[in-house]
Amino acid sequence: QVQLVESGGGLVQPGGSLRLSCAASRSFLITSYMHWYRQAPGKQRELVATRTRAGRTTYADSVKGRFTISGDSAKTAVYLQMNSLKPEDTAVYYCNIEGRIDIATMANEYWGQGTQVTVSS
Repeated sequence: QVQLVESGGGLVQPGGSLRLSCAASRSFLITSYMHWYRQAPGKQRELVATRTRAGRTTYADSVKGRFTISGDSAKTAVYLQMNSLKPEDTAVYYCNIEGRIDIATMANEYWGQGTQVTVSS
């Protein structure tokens, strides 16, 4: 069984920065997509950023220019650098990796446990 372990959340003042990390308990054979999602209280989970296997990145309009997703396919790890944080960025952040862990296993998606990010003065 594969686990994704997240770290890096916490409390930060508006305008501050945080870097989230997500590492798989074992390296994947193939990593197709790496995503970061977030869910604020009372709201649906939303896609924040995506990194494809080719390294292409896309972002939600609300975080463009402030957040940067990066990944390490060899380690099967994904990161989210968050700058110029706003109170509306407060949410639980989840990593999600789509891929294949080995040749005997079908492609699947895996979720991290979530890490709380709170932006407040």
